[in-house]
Amino acid sequence: MPRTPRPGPSPRVSVIVPARDAMPGITRAVTSAIRQTIGLSRLEIIAVDGGSADGTAAELDRLAADCPSLRIVRHARSRGGTGALRNTGLDLARGDFVFFLDADAHLAPDALRRMVATADAGGTDVVLGKMVSPDGRGVPTAIFRHNQLRTDVHASHAYATLEPCKLFRRALVERLQLRFPAHLRHDEGKPFTAAAYLNASGISVVADYDCYHLGPPPGRGRTAPGLADRVEAMRPLLETAARHTRPGPRRDAVMRHHFRRELCPALRTLPHEDETEARERLLPTLRRWARAHCSDALFATLTAPERLMVHLLRTGRYDDLLSVVCGAERDARRGHLVEKGRVYWLHPFFRDPDADVPDACFDVTDRLPVRHHLAGAGWHGRSTLRVRGRAAVEGLASDPEEDRAELVLRRRGAREELRIPVVATAEDDPAEFAADLDIATADGGAPLRPGVWDVFLDVRAQGISRTVRFGSRHDDGLDIGTARRVVTVGPGLRARVTPYFTSPYRNLSLDIGPAPGGAPCEVTETVWHPSDKGTLVVAGRLLPPGTPARGRVLRLRAEHTDGRVHDHPVRYAAGHPAGAFTARLPVRDLGRGRWTVTLAVVAPDGPGPGRPAPAAPVPPPARLPGARWMRRGRPYYAKPLVGRGEVTLELRVAPVRLLAAVRNRLRR
Repeated sequence: MPRTPRPGPSPRVSVIVPARDAMPGITRAVTSAIRQTIGLSRLEIIAVDGGSADGTAAELDRLAADCPSLRIVRHARSRGGTGALRNTGLDLARGDFVFFLDADAHLAPDALRRMVATADAGGTDVVLGKMVSPDGRGVPTAIFRHNQLRTDVHASHAYATLEPCKLFRRALVERLQLRFPAHLRHDEGKPFTAAAYLNASGISVVADYDCYHLGPPPGRGRTAPGLADRVEAMRPLLETAARHTRPGPRRDAVMRHHFRRELCPALRTLPHEDETEARERLLPTLRRWARAHCSDALFATLTAPERLMVHLLRTGRYDDLLSVVCGAERDARRGHLVEKGRVYWLHPFFRDPDADVPDACFDVTDRLPVRHHLAGAGWHGRSTLRVRGRAAVEGLASDPEEDRAELVLRRRGAREELRIPVVATAEDDPAEFAADLDIATADGGAPLRPGVWDVFLDVRAQGISRTVRFGSRHDDGLDIGTARRVVTVGPGLRARVTPYFTSPYRNLSLDIGPAPGGAPCEVTETVWHPSDKGTLVVAGRLLPPGTPARGRVLRLRAEHTDGRVHDHPVRYAAGHPAGAFTARLPVRDLGRGRWTVTLAVVAPDGPGPGRPAPAAPVPPPARLPGARWMRRGRPYYAKPLVGRGEVTLELRVAPVRLLAAVRNRLRR
C-alpha cells in the first residue's frame, strides 16, 4: 500500500518511475533522477513497483536506503500496462510538476533544471525535453529542431510525440483529473498526453540539450499489437480528441494525426487477423469512428491510398478493403493519368464501374513530390545573382517549350511576391535551370526592397504547377555565404545582399539591406518619447554626412503585414548639421498586429518622378523597452521583435492580456 506523503514544503518536480521486472535498467533510471542538478531538496522520486519478480523490488529498496527523496510504492501485479502504476504515483505526487520516467530510460544530469526553468520563463503547462536514442529506437526530430519558449499543438510538431515522458504542470493534471487507462497494454500514455496538450496554456521545447535518453529497442520476443489491441488503444485517443476540440480545422488537424498514425496502420494489419472477429466486431467499430470523426475536409488531406481505404471502410465494403490492403505494395507502383489539370493514381479501382469509387479517392495533384536541388548561386554582372539547380515534378514528363518554371521570392512578414523566369541550361536534361535575379530591377524595374526574401520554386509539368521551398537539398560543402556582395541599385544607392540557409530547415533566403555608406540616410537614435506615451522618436541624418535637405522629402513609415501603411513627416533640425532630422511615430494610433518601421526618401534623382527610393531601415536598437498606453479605457502595448535576419525595427502592437499581466505580477 502507498505510504502517507511526507510533510514539508512541496517539491518542484515529482519524478514518477513505473517499474515491473525492470532489471537491470531500473538502476540507471532511478540514479539519473537522483543525480539531477536541480537538487534533491527540490525533487521527490516515486518508484512504483508493479509486483516484479526479477529483483527490481530489492534494487529499489537498496537505492532508497541512501536517498530520502526516493519513495518506494508496492502495487499488485496486473494484466494491463504501466498506466495503473503511473496513476498510483500521480495520487501521491506533491510537486509543482510531474515527470514520467520509464524504467528502461534515463535523464541527462541537467534535464529537469532546464525544463523547469523553461516552464517558469514561458508560463507553460507542458515541456518537451529533447529525446535521443543511441540504440536505434525511433525518436521525433521535427519538434526538436530549435528551442521554443511558448507554442501549442497547432503551431508546432508537438502532437507527433504523445509519449508521456514530458514535464507536466500538476495543476493542469489535477484540474482535468487526468489519469492513464489502467486496462491498456499498449499506448496507454497517449490519451493522457493528448488531453494535456489540447488544454495546456502553452507548450515549451528544450531542443539544445539531450534531456531524455531512451533505452534499447524491444527484444525480438515482444510481438506487435494485433488489430484488437490497436482498436482498444484507439478508443480513448479518439474520445479525447473529440472531447477537447470543437468541430472545424483544429479538430481535423488532430484527428488527421490519429487517422494516419493509428487507424490506417490498423487497417493494414487485416491480412494477418482472424477474418470472423475482424468482420463482426473490429471493422464495424472502425467504420463507426471513420464516419463520425473523418470530415470531408480531413478526408481531402489524406494520401490517396489512405482515402481509398477510409472510403471503403465508411461504405462497409470489407472485401474490397481487404483486396486493396493485400495489393497495396504492387498498386503503389502504378502510373498516373493527367486530365484537365488534375493527376490521378491509376489504381485498378480507378473508374472501374464495378468498384464504383469516386475520382477524389485517386486525386494526387497536390501531393506529387518535387525533386529539386540547388547547385549554386553566384554573381553574373554587377547586380545580378544567378541561381542554378535542378527541379522536376516526380512522375510527370516536362515539355521545355511549354512548362516554364519560375523562381518565386516572397518577402517575409509582408504580402509581396516576385517571380523570376527560369531558363533551361541543358538540352539533354530539361530539369537543369538557371535564374537571373537582378537586385537593381527585380521589383518591376525598381530595386529589391530591404528585408528577408524567402526563395521558392514553381515547377510545372503537363499543365500541373507545384510550388516548393527551395535550397534545403544542395551540393555537399556548398557555402552560400561566399555570394555576399554590396551592389549598386541606383544613383548613389547601394544594397548589401546576403544569401544564407535558414535554421533549422536549411532553405535558401536573401537578406537585403542598405550597405554601409550607401544608404540614403542613417538612424542615430530610436527612443520612446519621455512624456508622450506610445510615441516613438527617431533621429538621424542624410547620407553622405552634410547632404543638404533641399529636395529630399523624408517620411517615417510604419507598414503592417496586411499592407496598410502609415506615413509621418520628418522635420529637419534647424541649427544642426545639414541633413539632420527627427521624426515622431504615434504608435498608439496604430492598429493591432505587426508593423515594420522604415524611412522612405523621395528624391528627384530617384527611380522615378515622385517615386520613393528604396526604404532605409530603422535598425532595431540594442535596448528598446516596450511601451504601454491607454486606448478607450483599455491598456495597450508595443513590443520590439528580435530575431535572425531582421534588418529593421519591427513592433508588435496589441491589447494587454489582463489575466496574463496579473499572473506575471504575482510571480514576481
